[in-house]
Amino acid sequence: MNRLNLGPKLRPLLMALAACALAANVSTAAPSDPPAADDRAVRENVSRMEAGWNAKSGELFAKPFAEDADYVVINGLHIRGREAIDKGHQRIFDTVYKDSTLALTVRQVRFLRPDVALVHVNARNQVRQAGETREAGAIITLVMVRDAGAWKITAFQNTQVTVE
Repeated sequence: MNRLNLGPKLRPLLMALAACALAANVSTAAPSDPPAADDRAVRENVSRMEAGWNAKSGELFAKPFAEDADYVVINGLHIRGREAIDKGHQRIFDTVYKDSTLALTVRQVRFLRPDVALVHVNARNQVRQAGETREAGAIITLVMVRDAGAWKITAFQNTQVTVE
Protein backbone atom coordinates (compact mmCIF):
# COMPACT_ATOMS: atom_id res chain seq x y z
CA MET A 1 0.00 0.00 0.00
CA ASN A 2 1.32 3.41 -0.93
CA ARG A 3 1.33 5.70 2.13
CA LEU A 4 1.62 9.43 1.76
CA ASN A 5 4.16 10.94 4.16
CA LEU A 6 2.65 14.29 5.25
CA GLY A 7 5.02 14.86 8.19
CA PRO A 8 7.36 17.38 6.53
CA LYS A 9 4.43 19.23 4.98
CA LEU A 10 2.36 19.42 8.15
CA ARG A 11 5.19 20.30 10.52
CA PRO A 12 5.31 24.07 9.59
CA LEU A 13 1.52 24.29 9.79
CA LEU A 14 1.43 22.61 13.21
CA MET A 15 4.22 24.88 14.48
CA ALA A 16 2.33 27.98 13.27
CA LEU A 17 -0.86 26.79 14.98
CA ALA A 18 1.01 26.14 18.22
CA ALA A 19 2.58 29.60 18.07
CA CYS A 20 -0.85 31.20 17.55
CA ALA A 21 -2.31 29.25 20.45
CA LEU A 22 0.56 30.31 22.71
CA ALA A 23 0.22 33.97 21.66
CA ALA A 24 -3.54 33.89 22.29
CA ASN A 25 -2.96 32.38 25.73
CA VAL A 26 -0.41 35.06 26.64
CA SER A 27 -2.60 37.97 25.46
CA THR A 28 -5.63 36.80 27.47
CA ALA A 29 -3.71 35.97 30.61
CA ALA A 30 -4.80 37.97 33.66
CA PRO A 31 -2.40 40.77 34.62
CA SER A 32 -0.47 40.19 37.78
CA ASP A 33 -1.61 41.99 40.89
CA PRO A 34 0.13 45.31 41.47
CA PRO A 35 2.43 45.56 44.45
CA ALA A 36 0.51 46.40 47.62
CA ALA A 37 2.81 49.39 48.16
CA ASP A 38 1.64 50.96 44.86
CA ASP A 39 -2.01 50.44 45.75
CA ARG A 40 -1.44 52.03 49.18
CA ALA A 41 0.44 54.99 47.66
CA VAL A 42 -2.35 55.66 45.16
CA ARG A 43 -4.99 55.51 47.92
CA GLU A 44 -2.85 57.75 50.15
CA ASN A 45 -2.97 60.48 47.49
CA VAL A 46 -6.77 60.43 47.75
CA SER A 47 -6.52 60.65 51.55
CA ARG A 48 -4.14 63.62 51.22
CA MET A 49 -6.62 65.48 49.01
CA GLU A 50 -9.38 64.86 51.55
CA ALA A 51 -7.18 65.95 54.47
CA GLY A 52 -6.07 69.10 52.60
CA TRP A 53 -9.70 70.03 51.85
CA ASN A 54 -10.81 69.47 55.44
CA ALA A 55 -7.81 71.45 56.76
CA LYS A 56 -8.78 74.25 54.30
CA SER A 57 -5.25 74.24 52.90
CA GLY A 58 -4.84 74.69 49.15
CA GLU A 59 -1.20 73.70 49.48
CA LEU A 60 -1.97 70.40 51.22
CA PHE A 61 -4.87 69.66 48.86
CA ALA A 62 -2.62 70.18 45.81
CA LYS A 63 0.41 68.33 47.18
CA PRO A 64 -0.41 64.92 45.59
CA PHE A 65 -0.72 66.49 42.12
CA ALA A 66 1.99 66.53 39.47
CA GLU A 67 3.50 69.94 38.68
CA ASP A 68 1.76 69.95 35.28
CA ALA A 69 -1.53 68.29 36.36
CA ASP A 70 -4.81 68.88 34.54
CA TYR A 71 -7.82 69.48 36.82
CA VAL A 72 -11.37 69.73 35.47
CA VAL A 73 -13.79 71.21 37.98
CA ILE A 74 -17.39 70.06 38.33
CA ASN A 75 -18.57 73.06 36.26
CA GLY A 76 -16.15 72.31 33.41
CA LEU A 77 -13.45 74.84 34.32
CA HIS A 78 -10.03 73.44 33.33
CA ILE A 79 -7.15 74.30 35.68
CA ARG A 80 -3.56 73.51 34.73
CA GLY A 81 -0.70 72.97 37.14
CA ARG A 82 -0.28 72.25 40.85
CA GLU A 83 0.25 75.91 41.73
CA ALA A 84 -3.05 76.93 40.09
CA ILE A 85 -4.82 74.04 41.86
CA ASP A 86 -3.34 75.22 45.18
CA LYS A 87 -4.26 78.89 44.70
CA GLY A 88 -7.72 78.21 43.30
CA HIS A 89 -8.61 75.90 46.15
CA GLN A 90 -7.27 78.29 48.76
CA ARG A 91 -9.66 80.96 47.39
CA ILE A 92 -12.68 78.67 47.74
CA PHE A 93 -11.53 77.43 51.16
CA ASP A 94 -11.38 81.05 52.34
CA THR A 95 -14.86 81.82 50.96
CA VAL A 96 -17.67 79.55 49.73
CA TYR A 97 -16.24 76.27 51.10
CA LYS A 98 -14.84 77.55 54.42
CA ASP A 99 -17.57 75.64 56.28
CA SER A 100 -17.45 72.42 54.29
CA THR A 101 -16.42 68.84 54.92
CA LEU A 102 -15.31 66.49 52.17
CA ALA A 103 -15.46 62.69 52.39
CA LEU A 104 -13.69 60.67 49.68
CA THR A 105 -14.04 56.92 49.18
CA VAL A 106 -11.96 55.04 46.62
CA ARG A 107 -14.27 52.90 44.45
CA GLN A 108 -11.66 51.39 42.17
CA VAL A 109 -7.95 51.39 41.49
CA ARG A 110 -7.05 49.92 38.11
CA PHE A 111 -3.41 49.75 37.10
CA LEU A 112 -3.28 50.28 33.34
CA ARG A 113 0.48 49.76 33.42
CA PRO A 114 2.88 49.33 36.35
CA ASP A 115 3.39 53.12 36.37
CA VAL A 116 -0.15 54.34 35.45
CA ALA A 117 -3.30 53.98 37.56
CA LEU A 118 -6.92 54.88 36.82
CA VAL A 119 -8.78 55.68 40.04
CA HIS A 120 -12.51 56.29 40.63
CA VAL A 121 -13.53 58.03 43.84
CA ASN A 122 -16.92 58.78 45.39
CA ALA A 123 -17.08 62.27 46.89
CA ARG A 124 -19.57 63.78 49.33
CA ASN A 125 -19.27 67.43 50.26
CA GLN A 126 -21.30 68.95 53.08
CA VAL A 127 -21.43 72.74 53.01
CA ARG A 128 -22.90 74.89 55.78
CA GLN A 129 -24.24 78.20 54.43
CA ALA A 130 -26.82 80.59 55.88
CA GLY A 131 -27.68 78.18 58.68
CA GLU A 132 -28.39 75.28 56.34
CA THR A 133 -26.30 72.27 55.39
CA ARG A 134 -26.30 71.24 51.74
CA GLU A 135 -24.80 68.03 50.48
CA ALA A 136 -23.34 67.46 47.03
CA GLY A 137 -22.01 64.29 45.47
CA ALA A 138 -19.50 63.58 42.73
CA ILE A 139 -17.56 60.83 41.06
CA ILE A 140 -13.94 61.79 40.59
CA THR A 141 -11.81 60.16 37.92
CA LEU A 142 -8.07 60.37 38.51
CA VAL A 143 -5.10 59.33 36.42
CA MET A 144 -2.00 58.80 38.53
CA VAL A 145 1.51 58.26 37.25
CA ARG A 146 4.52 56.91 39.12
CA ASP A 147 7.52 59.11 38.40
CA ALA A 148 10.87 58.75 40.14
CA GLY A 149 9.26 56.30 42.57
CA ALA A 150 6.43 58.64 43.66
CA TRP A 151 2.77 58.47 42.59
CA LYS A 152 1.30 61.80 41.44
CA ILE A 153 -2.12 62.80 40.17
CA THR A 154 -1.70 63.94 36.58
CA ALA A 155 -5.38 64.27 35.63
CA PHE A 156 -8.53 64.96 37.69
CA GLN A 157 -12.12 65.01 36.38
CA ASN A 158 -14.98 65.87 38.74
CA THR A 159 -18.53 64.82 37.72
CA GLN A 160 -21.52 65.82 39.84
CA VAL A 161 -23.98 63.10 40.86
CA THR A 162 -27.27 63.16 42.72
CA VAL A 163 -26.94 62.60 46.45
CA GLU A 164 -29.43 60.09 47.80
